[in-house]
Amino acid sequence: MSPTRTPLRPATDLLPLTVNASSSRPWFRRLLAAEVIAPLLIGLLVLLAWELGVRVTGTPPYLLPGPLLVLQTLASDWGTLLPALLITLKITLLAFGAAAISGLLLAILFAQSRWLELSLFPYAVILQTTPIVAIAPLIIIWTRRIVPGSNSTFVALIICAWIVAFFPIVSNTTLGLRSVDRNLRDLFQLYRASPWQTLWHLRLPSALPYFLGGLKISGGLALIGAVVAEFVAGTGGNRAGLAYQILMASYNLQIPRMFAALLLTAVAGVGIFLALTLLTETLLHQWHESTLPRDR
Repeated sequence: MSPTRTPLRPATDLLPLTVNASSSRPWFRRLLAAEVIAPLLIGLLVLLAWELGVRVTGTPPYLLPGPLLVLQTLASDWGTLLPALLITLKITLLAFGAAAISGLLLAILFAQSRWLELSLFPYAVILQTTPIVAIAPLIIIWTRRIVPGSNSTFVALIICAWIVAFFPIVSNTTLGLRSVDRNLRDLFQLYRASPWQTLWHLRLPSALPYFLGGLKISGGLALIGAVVAEFVAGTGGNRAGLAYQILMASYNLQIPRMFAALLLTAVAGVGIFLALTLLTETLLHQWHESTLPRDR
């Protein structure tokens, strides 16, 4: 009589236990993690060295202001810089949303038709490699002919930022839609799934990490495109963005104010990246390798 064997538990049964144990850490313990503490310490050391270097060498503020002076200027000019930041963020978010939607739809069309991808993808590459500084004046002129009124420049700025942020989403999502496991694709064909069923239940879930990776790249590019377009447009008044504030501060040698505007731009870029990182971890939580807890 042979001894009874205990059946082995599959590896998939053990995975949620490991993930839940790691994800159940309190939020304050996550803030004390090495990936949070290490960048903060490096940043504080750089700022301290910057402040000490400016004070020891006696560098005048119109050449290089210290971090404390920049923060003081940011607090004193907050009433002017905050509306400019909101205008730039509005352009960035609208262009980013348009790039995400149009890039996803175009990538789906590319995945459904190889001929369409071969016909249109080179033009997307040309659009990406064309310097936005060179074509921004033309876009502003053409937009004023199509969109009358004061909104024409605002629409032109959104188009310029959209052009910069569009290509990474198309490229990454197309790659993800074509990187489906062959065995799973054959299984769908065996069950006679329609092309749209295969797209919805197989291709899109497989391409989700690629799409989110493209979003993380395009978020910062949309901000860069908005700032560059504002530099070219040079709009002022109530619709002046951060780029206009940077230009006026540099013309008037108000270097602390220029650094304060640059600081707001950097903080906005970091905030967009962190928000997209949180979105990625939320959507890919507990099933994709990039969000699973690390052993080391």
